[in-house]
Amino acid sequence: MSSAHTPPRSPEPARPDSPWAPLAARVFRALWIAQLVSNTGTWMQTVGAQWLLVGESAALVTLVQTASSLPIVLLALPSGVLADRFDRRAVLLTAQFAMLAVSCVLTALAFADALTPLTLLALTFLLGCGTALMGPAWQAVQPELVERERLGQAAALGAVNMNLARAVGPAVGGAVVTAAGPGWVFAFNAASYLGIAGVLMAWRRPAATPRPGGNEGLLTALYAARRYVWHSPGVRRVLLRTMLFVPGGAALWALLPLTASRSLGLGAGGYGVLLGVVGAGAVGGAFVLPRIGRALGANGTLVAGTLAFAAVLAALALVRVPWLVAVALLPAGLAWIAGLSTLNTAVQMRLPGWVRARGLAVYLLVFQGGQALAAPVWGAVADRFSLTAALLAGAVLMLAGAVTVRRWPLHDAQDIDPSPSSHWPAPPLVFEPGPSDGPVLVSVAYRVAPGKGAEFTDRMAYVARSRRRTGALTWGLYQDGNDPARYVENYLVPSWSEHLAQHHARLTASDRRHEERARALLAPGSAPEVTHAFDTAAGPVVPDGAPGIAPGAPDAPSPD
Repeated sequence: MSSAHTPPRSPEPARPDSPWAPLAARVFRALWIAQLVSNTGTWMQTVGAQWLLVGESAALVTLVQTASSLPIVLLALPSGVLADRFDRRAVLLTAQFAMLAVSCVLTALAFADALTPLTLLALTFLLGCGTALMGPAWQAVQPELVERERLGQAAALGAVNMNLARAVGPAVGGAVVTAAGPGWVFAFNAASYLGIAGVLMAWRRPAATPRPGGNEGLLTALYAARRYVWHSPGVRRVLLRTMLFVPGGAALWALLPLTASRSLGLGAGGYGVLLGVVGAGAVGGAFVLPRIGRALGANGTLVAGTLAFAAVLAALALVRVPWLVAVALLPAGLAWIAGLSTLNTAVQMRLPGWVRARGLAVYLLVFQGGQALAAPVWGAVADRFSLTAALLAGAVLMLAGAVTVRRWPLHDAQDIDPSPSSHWPAPPLVFEPGPSDGPVLVSVAYRVAPGKGAEFTDRMAYVARSRRRTGALTWGLYQDGNDPARYVENYLVPSWSEHLAQHHARLTASDRRHEERARALLAPGSAPEVTHAFDTAAGPVVPDGAPGIAPGAPDAPSPD
């Protein structure tokens, strides 16, 4: 669906380099405020849920985080398909009302004193399913609300939002649990979903523009996402860095309630204050994060954030004075937001609109999967050895991740332009194939300038990734044995509709630039010659002698 419309802006936007600049966009600002209220409710509920289980085993307490994150692992990709195929506003509204219903059930059971650990975890899991449905659509809609050059600031503001809520929600939630019981924090969380729903219903999003290939099935759409990510080295590197950042950091979120109760002797209110300190550090860090990013770059910011988080984990493991632990937790918020916003911005900058939600779903799957799988591991380590050992192990894992940044850095995104580019003309066939006809073998013949063969082959490697990302099942480049200056590119697309999607929806400005770089090496006056051949395993696409077709006549070649 198209996101090329101009998002609404306020008359006096903030400075472009301001961390708050995206808030100048009216809809983004309204959603950000509504999300802040909802996130505050979520953190209040987290405190209530974890504190209900804090008297149980460490593994059971950490399962609250697993129950929240595991649905994203299971449902992120299908949710990404839904967000790419259907109206993202409708998907977001569906998620909000589903979570509202589950929260109402949770609230009723809490007030009736009928909430068992198993029921609590099951309902937390269902809330996680709503989050999984919402996540890809929420991330994918951001470029519709702010300019591309402000996506980094928008991602940082998303992390600020979560941490500002963490600064307020846990402390308030802990006080409410202590004074009135967990039912009231669950009730506030249920009501908080109404704010986002109200803003979404008031948003008059421009009608979606139909895209070729938009009716692809679930499995086809999932395969397209896997194919795009696999053939995008920059996206794969972001996912690798996410896998190396999240599991160690999950130790803090999973074990902090146990640290508060067992190591520091604090109650629900004290635990809420500790979480609030983390959030306050993140909010304060938002003011300096843009300057840190400019000074250190993406990779330097990631290293600094990882090292700082490792130091915080070590302090939690070794310090037993509550106020010193609180001071040590201040940089944790900044460190987490530094890593989160760096990774989120990196993946946003690399994804074109047609596969954005699915690509972000893969990122969310890796991010939340790291937390969901690591949390029970840290709980088991704490039960088997000690809380101190688990926290120190998390610190060591974070240090190991920081060391690997030099070996596997994030790729530079400055030259990446994922904006759509329909630079291929319509294929000049003498008949109109059906959408499901195929596979289609596309052949492109090039005449390369003398002495440029090796350079042409190198540049076509980038074109190969483009073909595979956008639909090709196979790809090959061949040199003519009878005419060494002649090179033939062959790639197989599963159907005619998939090839039309390449023409009209899937190519980007970066793809066009790579094609132009390769074609700049062609012999003067020559042009690529393109043919389209259809699989005849089920018989000819058009019978010989059909009206308007000369039997045996080849398709007239033209630039693709």
